[in-house]
Amino acid sequence: MQKPVTLGLAPSFGFGDRMGVATPGHVAAMMRAGGGILPIFPQQSIREMARTQRTPRQVMDEALMGAKAAGWTGVTGADADHLKTPEDVNVTAAVGFTFFTIDPSGDVDQHADHYDEPALRDKFHAIENEVPWLASYRGKSVSLSTGSKIEFTEPVLKRAAVKYGRAINTAVGLADHIRKTCEGLGQDFEIELSVDETEQPTSLAEHFLIANQCLKRGMKLVSLAPRYIGDFEKGVDYKGDLAALRLSLADHAAIADLLGPYKLSLHSGSDKLSIYTDFARATQGRFHVKTAGTSYLEALRVVARHEPALFRQLVTFARERYNTDKATYHVSATLASAPPAEQVSDNRELERLYLELWDDVPPGRGFTAPGRQILHCTFGSTLTHPEFGPLVKSVVSSHPDTYREVLEDHFARHLESLTAGM
Repeated sequence: MQKPVTLGLAPSFGFGDRMGVATPGHVAAMMRAGGGILPIFPQQSIREMARTQRTPRQVMDEALMGAKAAGWTGVTGADADHLKTPEDVNVTAAVGFTFFTIDPSGDVDQHADHYDEPALRDKFHAIENEVPWLASYRGKSVSLSTGSKIEFTEPVLKRAAVKYGRAINTAVGLADHIRKTCEGLGQDFEIELSVDETEQPTSLAEHFLIANQCLKRGMKLVSLAPRYIGDFEKGVDYKGDLAALRLSLADHAAIADLLGPYKLSLHSGSDKLSIYTDFARATQGRFHVKTAGTSYLEALRVVARHEPALFRQLVTFARERYNTDKATYHVSATLASAPPAEQVSDNRELERLYLELWDDVPPGRGFTAPGRQILHCTFGSTLTHPEFGPLVKSVVSSHPDTYREVLEDHFARHLESLTAGM
């Protein structure tokens, strides 16, 4: 297996793997779906590594060895996801990651969209000296190829600066550290910027300012993940107005084409089948889709089918942990939205309620079962549990064919929906 490489502007798809045994299924899906989209097999965030007690070296080695064993001879990228500190960069660059996803969400003002004029003025005054570059946009406008126009009025600029100003500066600083670190190691790299973990969507003006500043200040930006309109919750399909999203995606793609070009990225991308074709079409095939927890959920499907009594225990444990573990996730499921395991006598029905079945999903749609979110958010507690963690891994490792088959089916649907829009 070759070392990971940079993928540039080619359409790409990231496969998260929280146990280190999913890559054969990811490879099978890539082979079934055909060419056109490049894979990133080694992918995990620093947060996920901490929760699963895995190291960057483990993530890298298990993905590459799994791909080789499954017969993959093509290229792969390697995504060090949601990096926040120089130390995050150091430990991932040292083992050969090539795609560095910067997450400056800690410096995003999540309340900026709701400030009234006096509050906005005060907030802006507090950071004005940190955003001297803002002056170069005052009074200007940008016309996009879609016909939309961005007006950089004073209120628009102030709100954008309050919301993202410090985050931009943080991202540029971390990008510079990535450059120096990778140059010191003699390895190529590319950067994705994630500004999607916010409650409010990224406006067109904010997208323009973020990307324009990052590029002007030397960031090797290959992909940007804005916060799109609608809801991109973990483990379920897109929630929102599809027609409005199509128009918004076209505008965001026009900005990416104008300033870069760079790819648009879709985070929390798993199970969002209803938007993939539109997403690929709007970006003209210049996209990255990132998935993570869905491979873990499909591992639980293996447990449900081979050890249903254990699956029932996992459902009960997840329900006990959910209200605590969901704190860092954007989800809407409640414990009341899915019944306790003891109230569901049929094992297949319990799988449907907590993982859903493709047979119940209309063509072109992804899963919507609230139970998936309950299981998704509690992966760290489950995998690090002294009893449940080893048991889940043992069941999945004992049934590799089942795991490969469910992953192949699951991800081939994702990839084929994307390819349809290319």
